[in-house]
Amino acid sequence: MAGYGVSSEKMTSTRPTWAEISRSRLVHNHDVLRRLAGPETELLVVVKANAYGHGLAECARVLETNGARWFGVTSVEEGMALRRVCPEARTLIMSGVWAGEAESAIEQNLTAVVWEPQHLDWLEEAARRRGLGAGTVPVHLEIDTGMSRQGAGRRELAALVERMGPGSPLRLEAVMTHLHSPDDGQDTREQIGLFVAALAAMGERRIGWDFVSAGSSANLLLHDDTTALVGVAKQMGARRMVRAGIALYGYSPLPANAGAGWGAMGEPSPVKEPGLKPVLAWKTRVTSLREIGIGTSAGYGATFTAQRPTRLALLPVGYADGLNWRLGNRGRALIRGQRAPIAGRISMDQTVVDVTDIAGVAAGDEAVLIGEQGGEKITADDLADLQKTIAYEVLCDIGARVPRVMVE
Repeated sequence: MAGYGVSSEKMTSTRPTWAEISRSRLVHNHDVLRRLAGPETELLVVVKANAYGHGLAECARVLETNGARWFGVTSVEEGMALRRVCPEARTLIMSGVWAGEAESAIEQNLTAVVWEPQHLDWLEEAARRRGLGAGTVPVHLEIDTGMSRQGAGRRELAALVERMGPGSPLRLEAVMTHLHSPDDGQDTREQIGLFVAALAAMGERRIGWDFVSAGSSANLLLHDDTTALVGVAKQMGARRMVRAGIALYGYSPLPANAGAGWGAMGEPSPVKEPGLKPVLAWKTRVTSLREIGIGTSAGYGATFTAQRPTRLALLPVGYADGLNWRLGNRGRALIRGQRAPIAGRISMDQTVVDVTDIAGVAAGDEAVLIGEQGGEKITADDLADLQKTIAYEVLCDIGARVPRVMVE
């Protein structure tokens, strides 16, 4: 990177496109969420999907150092990747196990979410092959209270719980559910009611557990009926657990009208404003510049045509890196503290921006796709609005060939 002023500490490849992950902002967000959860609640930090595109290894190390005890991943494969950087972390496989994975899950000390009899079959068989005794393999049993995605129904619970009784190598460590509309008070109250009723029915079978798990980032940021589970859990000799994901990385999952339906007469309840800070900044550099005349087109399909003498800058980033094709002629990059419109379609590996109105742009200049520069800012929410999607997808789409670099 000679001549571009990029330190070797910040770049791990010769291609000048990278994502900076702020250690201090991640710690700040984690601290905020722990305060919102309160001392009586266990906070599970979700690092699935490569930590929502931020880099699983990098983020997990920081979170563990900052006191995180529980981590959530999607699969055994992700759990094994986490285990390589956090050997002692309690790790929840949130989408359960599949055929052939139970042995690895037990070997790596990964805790599986279960809801199908076959999950118990696979885990029991693997445990017995390893000669493990009764109650040595913890599992988290998910109850479906309306999500209709994963989780056992009320009619199926008794048979599942029966299998985790004395003599089974499986131990019921937590009972959990997933709230489908945490920004809607009425829906959440109904789901919590179904969940508590199921817990009560299970309690009659005299089988205990350590955690009652429900709620997400949205519940922590909004008036939160899941706090009632603190008392419910105490009555059962357990603790409440909440699973925090997108808010760790600086984004709220709540829609603009969040809070409707929480008040006694349906008045909106104020959303908590914890000062979350976006953790990821996505950057690249100008690699080439050219002048084109009036009527000259740029990019595939000639969807951009110059209406004036125009100066274009080439950026080495494209949809193969996760810069969505829909941002063509719509998105912006920040260069020299100003917004440079994307000119034409985004290519697989390159994007052209119009820098006619930005004085002095030169090869090597930094271009910010997500982040701050000067007094301007572009967020994943901004890109999501243009793409008609959500910030989750924008962040998770940033490709593996974009190196994640930890910065302060």
